[in-house]
Amino acid sequence: DGSANVGAVAPVHASYAHDPRVSVILLPSNVGKRKAQIAAIRRSAGDLVLNVDSDTEIASDVVSKLVRKMQDPAVGAAMGQLTASNRNDSWLTGLIDMEYWLACNEERAAQTRFGAVMCCCGPCAMYRRSALMLLLDQYETQFFRGKPSDFGEDRHLTILMLKAGFRTEYVPDAIAATVVPDKLLPYLRQQLRWARSTYRDTLLGLHLLPGLDRYLTLDVLGQNLGPLLLAISSIAAIAQLALTDSVPWWTALTIVAMTMVRCSVAALRAGELRFLGFALHTPINIFLLLPMKAYALCTLSN
Repeated sequence: DGSANVGAVAPVHASYAHDPRVSVILLPSNVGKRKAQIAAIRRSAGDLVLNVDSDTEIASDVVSKLVRKMQDPAVGAAMGQLTASNRNDSWLTGLIDMEYWLACNEERAAQTRFGAVMCCCGPCAMYRRSALMLLLDQYETQFFRGKPSDFGEDRHLTILMLKAGFRTEYVPDAIAATVVPDKLLPYLRQQLRWARSTYRDTLLGLHLLPGLDRYLTLDVLGQNLGPLLLAISSIAAIAQLALTDSVPWWTALTIVAMTMVRCSVAALRAGELRFLGFALHTPINIFLLLPMKAYALCTLSN
């Protein structure tokens, strides 16, 4: 990718130099993930393209399991289940690992029942090359308010697949372990990029919803309006506390109850009591992620 540390992986390149199955592409400068992907896709010849992020390790059976799903010609893309390879490093990585489990096994698992996973995540996603070739020009030239877009590649490519009429699927037993942020500031920066991407491509994908199952309309509305309603509730509770000097018990108890129901269901489904600890994510969500999402919405052109 033309990064400054390219010398560190030179021994890896050298070890595959005489393998006719492997072609290493070194770009003259670091032009970002999207253009690196496009360079590889245009040089590829196989029927399927597997995207794996550089900080991700895939299980030995991931390729075969994703290929099995891609045998259906109506499927344009399929993603595996993500876990945090460093989940034991800190309290934050443990929370993010649970967040990934919920995102995959609640959100994506529900969406795949209707053939429309709304974002095939970059750490482990397989695409049909013939579909990619139809979409590459649109993918390469994405603009937002007159500026080229240089983040949110995974969601945008998934939306383009759905727009072209292909199904997108989730394969829960294709496991990929990826490195997640172990400090709060990098985590919030990551979430800021993802929030901007979600808002941008939700606007792009709204016209697709009438042609998809009605559940997906409910899902998209819930994901975008849910945080807004939670933010309004939180602001109203703080205002009540400040103006009347009375504690907004009803709001607090409702949020606590909803949190515990969600965490208990996750613990039951996953068979792991640690998911009860995901309740710690709620204050992070209310006091850090919600303000950050509001900032993302106000700075979509950044």
